[in-house]
Amino acid sequence: MNPLAGLRAATAARRAAGLGRTLRPRPPDDGGLLDLASNDYLGLARDPRLAEAAVEAVRAWGTGSTGSRLVTGSTLLHQELEGKLAAFCGAAGALVFSSGYLANLAAVATLGRGGLVVSGAGNHASIVDACRLARARVVVTPRADVAAVEKALAGREEERAVVVTDALFSVEGDLAPVAELSEVAARHAALLVVDEAHSLGVVGEHGRGVVHSTGLFRESHIVRTVTLSKALGSQGGAVLGEPEVIETLVDTGRSFIFDTGLAPASVAAASAAVDILLHQPELPRRARLRAGELARAVRELGLETSEPAGAVVPVVLGAPGTAVLAAATCAELGVRVGCFRPPSVPDGRSCLRLTARANLSSDDLAVIRHALTAVAEVKVRA
Repeated sequence: MNPLAGLRAATAARRAAGLGRTLRPRPPDDGGLLDLASNDYLGLARDPRLAEAAVEAVRAWGTGSTGSRLVTGSTLLHQELEGKLAAFCGAAGALVFSSGYLANLAAVATLGRGGLVVSGAGNHASIVDACRLARARVVVTPRADVAAVEKALAGREEERAVVVTDALFSVEGDLAPVAELSEVAARHAALLVVDEAHSLGVVGEHGRGVVHSTGLFRESHIVRTVTLSKALGSQGGAVLGEPEVIETLVDTGRSFIFDTGLAPASVAAASAAVDILLHQPELPRRARLRAGELARAVRELGLETSEPAGAVVPVVLGAPGTAVLAAATCAELGVRVGCFRPPSVPDGRSCLRLTARANLSSDDLAVIRHALTAVAEVKVRA
């Protein structure tokens, strides 16, 4: 039997179900489309201050980090960024990775190894993969169900335990009950890993994230993971936590030890973005304001959405085919949107994801409203 025959059959079945995926390279001008699909929440990815910082870093350090962080891949820029991130978020320390995905793998798989990991349904795929790599007993609880987390911790026999959650859910756009999870984790001597990928730069004062905004940043049992590729407009990720956490990841975190360090250009760009957040606290507020305006427009058209806590605004449409058609309709009307289908979302919850940006104008909102009106018509015909 041809070893590729099974792959071809599976691909055909996915496409028939509306679950096929296609790479669509975009030109430098975004093809003339208004971008509501990226994670560039503050509009910093094209900011000249970040670009200049990246260029200066390339001139000083070259185009790559040249090795793993423990060999030649740590530069003075990495050290400076780690200090800035820790100070900005109110953490004892920080450790930079080449992606947020790898930061989650390290935090959950390393700290949970051989123990109990309690993960909420709906957590990001990187957290799911980290749970699998932890070689731990994994309990998946219903989304945002604090009582279920408590039950899992109370019945454990393992010496160590880790609870892990998204801070701001990446499709639904709402917040996890971080304060309640922190209290439960502390009472049962467990670490709480909070993924702030979609909240850093958007939620709280200066965009310092959910843990900081809820006053929990001094809690030593909380470990945060962040990405540098969303609101900070760069690339990479980091883990924030106590010295014991950072030391453990440096010594035993496989996705840290065996991965090439983040390129200097990305490090410098992220560092410049942190400086901008310190001096322009209105940017996170503006992104949240625009998200609220988008959500109101969605509801006024009779479409289902949630009340955004950050910059993410879902438009729930149900069937995968309906979501694909709605996304194509938006593109025809000049707006690029995200299109989420199973397994990224549960069956029956395929949706568009609109991501607000701090630099959206009133004219942009008018174009978006026109596109959403067409989406409502697609939904009626479905």
